[in-house]
Amino acid sequence: MNAEEVLAHLNSISDRTRLEGMSRYGIKVDLALGVSMPEMRAFARSLGKDHGLAMDLWRTGVHEARIMASLLADPELLTEDQMEEMVRDLDSWDVCDQCCSNLFSRSPLAVGKALEWSKREDEYQKRAGFATMAALAVHRKGLGDHELALLLEAVVRESHDERNYVRKAVNWALRQIGKRDQRSNNLAIEAAETAMAKGDRSSKWVASDALRELRSEAVQERLKSRQGR
Repeated sequence: MNAEEVLAHLNSISDRTRLEGMSRYGIKVDLALGVSMPEMRAFARSLGKDHGLAMDLWRTGVHEARIMASLLADPELLTEDQMEEMVRDLDSWDVCDQCCSNLFSRSPLAVGKALEWSKREDEYQKRAGFATMAALAVHRKGLGDHELALLLEAVVRESHDERNYVRKAVNWALRQIGKRDQRSNNLAIEAAETAMAKGDRSSKWVASDALRELRSEAVQERLKSRQGR
């Protein structure tokens, strides 16, 4: 299949009545079709990985085509230039998060790019940095202490950013890191306390929300049960 044929199929399974709901959640719908995530995932599975097709779909600018691109691209073939092209095109939180979870976090370049993007001024590029960190915490079992320390350092450094899409991603990264294992939990709690001490409103929200979950009985019991395995 080529990009034109993929778009034709997406159009055939689209439901424009979904666009109003997408818009209410802050998703840009001017280039959206109204295809559900389960439908896109099923379609992507039927196609299999196709890196060239993925990049062609990305460059159409169509909302669903870009999400399909994140599902079809091969993270092992993804170049730094392609990651930069994609992150600079981001203009929607949901495409951002899908790219970070499905693709960026699975790239060998993920840690370095996440740290780099976390320093960017652009709201969606910065969100991509922290959304990639959150996904790394889930998908990358082999993250070492040094890498985790760098990610948490970025969380503390940027916790003051009051922009909604950034601070929620900073909080997300902190919580996901803190749920990996008991050691990561201790490190994340320490980072949250450091962020809290900065004293600004955004840092206090990021830290207090994360601490509530990371210190909760449910999380602590889950981590203890993993230790015992």
